[in-house]
Amino acid sequence: MLGDFLTRLLVLILGYAYPAFECFKTVEKNKVGIEELRFWCQYWILMAFLIVFERVGEVFISWLPMYGEMKIALLVYLWYPKTKGTGYVYDTLFRPFMARHETEVDRKIQEVKARIWDFISKYCQNFAEMGQGKFFEMLQYIANQSNKFKQQAQV
Repeated sequence: MLGDFLTRLLVLILGYAYPAFECFKTVEKNKVGIEELRFWCQYWILMAFLIVFERVGEVFISWLPMYGEMKIALLVYLWYPKTKGTGYVYDTLFRPFMARHETEVDRKIQEVKARIWDFISKYCQNFAEMGQGKFFEMLQYIANQSNKFKQQAQV
């Protein structure tokens, strides 16, 4: 068992930093092969899915013995060229899953966008109303102060 700190460090290095650097080198080549770009796109798609899955399901799976070590092994398996893990996981698990659920995922995304937009517009409307009220209170206060100075000047 590696320990929480070391596991997190290795996940950052082996799951994000090193693959990002390799992806950068691929993108910056003079002649980039479509298969190389496809590989890295698939890798980052899988990583995004794994991050979401982990955040939602970590409570249920993090207690497994050697969870961190298995996670590191999975990340290395995905990007290590000789294993071709990204292609295998993407083609056999992810693509079929998304093909079956793509319309449902799109519908849920649209629903979430609509809810977020409704929330933001309601929040902005409330903010504008509150700001307008405070602005008029401030004007009223200034007008009252001005009247006090006029009355004191007349006395």
